Amino acid sequence: MAKHPYYFFLILSLLAFTSCKFNPNLQGIGTESFQGTWEEDSVDFQDQKLQYSKHRFRFSCDSVYVTIQTFAKVNMYPDSCFNNGTWTEYAKGTYLTKKDTLIVTATFTKPNFKQKISGCYRIGQYLPAFVIRKNTADSLYLESIQQHLQLKLSLKERTICVQKPLN
Repeated sequence: MAKHPYYFFLILSLLAFTSCKFNPNLQGIGTESFQGTWEEDSVDFQDQKLQYSKHRFRFSCDSVYVTIQTFAKVNMYPDSCFNNGTWTEYAKGTYLTKKDTLIVTATFTKPNFKQKISGCYRIGQYLPAFVIRKNTADSLYLESIQQHLQLKLSLKERTICVQKPLN
């Protein structure tokens, strides 16, 4: 071994080089049964609540686009933001399903899904986690882990994942 130390380093280098593999430059596939647009048609007891939100999720491969329409009877924002008690927020990011859990890692955006850094309502990260209570061909029932609210979503449009290159 002492006579030919470069053989040891050559073999070690070859082993290290062949053990590495680059990740593909494509977005992930996501969960097949989630692909498409899902909307909440109504919220339980919405007439009795002071504020409630309806959600719309569009799953495209491993990406998610969220639209949250909020209805409020009480003003908690500056008058210029209250908008007669109705406003919409948007978020874009990725999602992951692990067993019975949906984890969303997203950022609040403008309506065109470009990053929002100021303005009315929430800015920054949108990081909800949901327990998947039911997932059939046309319905998706989620329960928020943080708020313990149920979202009863119905399928509006089914799509198929077409992976796109990462930028």
